[in-house]
Order: sequence, then C-alpha cells, then structure tokens
Amino acid sequence: MSVIFRLRDQDSMDESRTLTNSELYQSKFDPKTYLDNFYQFSDNRRFLTFVLCELSQTFSSGKYKGKRLIEVGTGPTIHTLISACEHFEEIVVSDYTDSNRRELEKWIRAEEGCFNWDPHIQFVCDLEGRRYFLCKSAKKIKHVLKCDVNLENPFQPVTVEPADCIISSLCLEAACKDREAYRRSLGAMVGLLRPGGVLVIIGDLNETFYTVGDQRFSSLNLSQDFIEKTLCELGLSVQHLILQQAEDREANLKCDYEASFYLVAHKNCDRS
Repeated sequence: MSVIFRLRDQDSMDESRTLTNSELYQSKFDPKTYLDNFYQFSDNRRFLTFVLCELSQTFSSGKYKGKRLIEVGTGPTIHTLISACEHFEEIVVSDYTDSNRRELEKWIRAEEGCFNWDPHIQFVCDLEGRRYFLCKSAKKIKHVLKCDVNLENPFQPVTVEPADCIISSLCLEAACKDREAYRRSLGAMVGLLRPGGVLVIIGDLNETFYTVGDQRFSSLNLSQDFIEKTLCELGLSVQHLILQQAEDREANLKCDYEASFYLVAHKNCDRS
C-alpha cells in the first residue's frame, strides 16, 4: 500500500514540475476532494473547532466591525465567514482557481450539490448562544473575484476599496514560491486594509506539502518568527497568536505541517 502511494506521489511530483504553480492549481486542484478531505466536520473536528472557536472569540467581542470584509484566497470554503458576517455590511471573497470560485457561487445560490456547511454553522451558533440561522454570509457576499496574490493588486484589473477587515486562510504558503514572494504578497494584502483595520491569518507552520486526492501541492515552509517579523515590518501590530500542534505528523500522508496558527493583527494608523 505504501509503495503504491509513493509511486503515485512520485508521478504527481514529476507532472507538477512541468507546470507553474498557478497552472497546477488551475488544472489539478479539485475543490470537492479538498472539502471532503479537510472540511468534513466529523473527520476534521479538532482543526475546525480550533479555527471556529478562535474566529468566534475574535468577532463576537464586538471590537471588529465595519463596512467591508475581504477574504483573500477563500478557496472553496466559507467557514471563516460564519462569525464575521454579522459585523460587516458587505463581504468580498476571492480565489485564483475557476473551480473554487464556482464552488463558492454554488453555495451562495444554494445550488444542488454544494458542500454542506450546516454542521459548521450549527457549531458556531451553539458556541455563541444563538439559535440556528441561515448564514448571512451568502446575502452579504457582494463579489466573488479572481485573485492572484503574486500581483501588486491581487484583484487586477478590479480595484476594491480598502477593507475594515481582511481574512486569509491557508493561502499565501500555498501560493508563494519563497519567503521574499510571501513578504511581497503579504504586503499587497496589507495594502488592501485601511489604517486601523484588522488582519486575521490562519495558516500552517513548517509545512512543505499537502495532498488533495492523488495530487501533491507544495507549501512554503514558514516559521512563527518570520511571520511576526514580516508583519511588524509592514506596519502591523500582532494582538493575538495561538498555535495548535499537529498530531502524528510523521504518520500523516495528507500533509506534513508542524502546527496550525491563528493570528490577529492591527494595521497601524500611520500606515497608508
């Protein structure tokens, strides 16, 4: 079994070398398999409860609200918006791949076959002491944009007004080839945020790959120190950072991350 996996994995790596990272995601990333592998509540409860609890704590405090929330690199997921949607007038979601944007639009329109986010919504409602509600995220999402975080304006040619809040989850480490590219992309993301706005980042530390089905994708190996230092250089103040250590890292064939992190940072008011 392990030999078969390694052979398939090697084939995937060989094929990946002939494609750019952008082409690989556009042609090989399967959102349905990704959602089934990483976002089924019953199979991934530990990670999902970590993220949903942190998001609830951040946004139910009432400290963060405003007109516009932008999520950079949404992927095919909406779980990051469940707590936040109550506190912003409009939401912009975005992703590079056409298939991920189609998956988002299917959920917004409640089309048949879209991923079932009900367990995630119910968990947040129970956590926040609310009755189950039809998630307002769908009604508040005003734009589903193509996004390339390697561009100075990730939404080129569209210009989006500065946001009061930006969320990005598991995006930059997948999209950036090295730390300098990560620094540039994070800078472009911060440029979308108004002075005094809040940035929420969810990501993985010391990860080099993850798999979706038989397809292997590379991940930029990042440290906590590097991320905090880069944010400081970009004019942000980290308010909260918490880690969840990985379980059975050596035995995990889907990915090799050491820890997941959840981070909240403020953009200093003297930065444009």
